[in-house]
Amino acid sequence: MTEQPVEKRSSKRRLVGGLVALFAAALILLLFVLPAEFGVDPTGAGKATGLTGLSQGGKTTELERGALRKGVLTRSKQPMRTDHWEIELGPYESVEFKYTLAEGTPMLFAWRGTDTLNYDMHAHPFAGGEALTESYGKAAAKTMQGLYVAPFSGIHGWYWHNRTFDTVALTLDASGAFTTSTVFANNGTYERPIPASK
Repeated sequence: MTEQPVEKRSSKRRLVGGLVALFAAALILLLFVLPAEFGVDPTGAGKATGLTGLSQGGKTTELERGALRKGVLTRSKQPMRTDHWEIELGPYESVEFKYTLAEGTPMLFAWRGTDTLNYDMHAHPFAGGEALTESYGKAAAKTMQGLYVAPFSGIHGWYWHNRTFDTVALTLDASGAFTTSTVFANNGTYERPIPASK
């Protein structure tokens, strides 16, 4: 059995990652944006959460006020973006990746490795810095996905460590109102531009 060339495998991963990000963005549009902004509620989720009334202006109903208080609806001044990032981690190599998110901002994400990686999903606020770091999950896994809502304004993301003797390819796809991303790697820390959504 012949292996696919690295370029073909990488293109396939990019395509799959792009499709996952596109699906996540469509889900946000369907469940939150259409009901809240345009009163269009094909799934019924807008009615259940009180989002459909927001598009009509005027007085806020008790249900809507409850949704706002409980964090069901979080408005963002930042535009929604989709992002795709890939890196290869050599044996026992590590990397940290963070998005800048405002308090209450949601982010859908999915990351996967070609082998198991140790990870720590954590964040720290701008006010107080690393001394106030909060961790939301430490484990070893090949993949992780979910919806994250920033509990404070700051940088939010993951630390991954390859504890194998093989190179592990890591792919991250995310959709959210993040503004910048930062990579903390063995060769230094650098700001990574987020490509404009198409």
